[in-house]
Amino acid sequence: MGEAISDRQVVAVLRPFVRACGPMVDALRDADPFGLQARGRRHEDLDGVEPGLKDKLLNGITSVKVPGTAAWAEMSNYQRTDWWVNRVGRFTALITAIPGLGGALADRLPVQDALGSAAQGVLLCAIAGEYGVTDVGARVRLIAWVLFERDIDPVVAAGKHAEHDKAAEDDEAAKLTEELDDAKKKHGKITLKAAAGTLWRLGRGLLGIVEELEKRPRGRLFHRALGKLPVVGMAGDYLGERSGLKRVWKRAHEWFTEHPDGELTSRT
Repeated sequence: MGEAISDRQVVAVLRPFVRACGPMVDALRDADPFGLQARGRRHEDLDGVEPGLKDKLLNGITSVKVPGTAAWAEMSNYQRTDWWVNRVGRFTALITAIPGLGGALADRLPVQDALGSAAQGVLLCAIAGEYGVTDVGARVRLIAWVLFERDIDPVVAAGKHAEHDKAAEDDEAAKLTEELDDAKKKHGKITLKAAAGTLWRLGRGLLGIVEELEKRPRGRLFHRALGKLPVVGMAGDYLGERSGLKRVWKRAHEWFTEHPDGELTSRT
């Protein structure tokens, strides 16, 4: 058995990961994916429409509960978190479940845990954002506590120690978001391909603490048994990842309940 992974090693991996998650989450939140907010502002697009019908159309556009609409702004933190876990979580769970096509063979590799941990980490950063928590060290502590059951010291999580290499952190964070940055330059927004590619990069970035990834919340024994079968293993893994995300949200909710002011830099 190898030497136990230290908190500082975990932080060294999680800090660039969290920084890379930020742009991805922010892009998903602010992209106005269906142009709903923009259409709600451009009343001229509905010129010529009968006033009563125009009001109904505008109300319908802005009442859809997705980022970038008036309805989203009125939602509670809990409701927005539910959206991230149940809407975006389906996409991340599907990407994570793809290795399950190989059944038990894929389970012998750390790919599943790496992708699963990355997906859970991205959603935890999204949840933190809805609670107004943007500090990198705070998000590192949240992820470590929820996924790996580690209570990391705030000073260590903030990178305020002698071994912390800020230049290496900057470089790694930039590498993790390369596809995302390229998509924004070419298309002005993220694409499905870029989002999936970035999730894979984020997963690979976590392989430096592969032993910790096995601790993450996952599905029930039934899901794991189904996941070991060829082909249908993908369905088992998908259901398992969805179940795991619900457990992630439950643990995150416990954390935020203990920290009602959203402050994650110290424990009460």
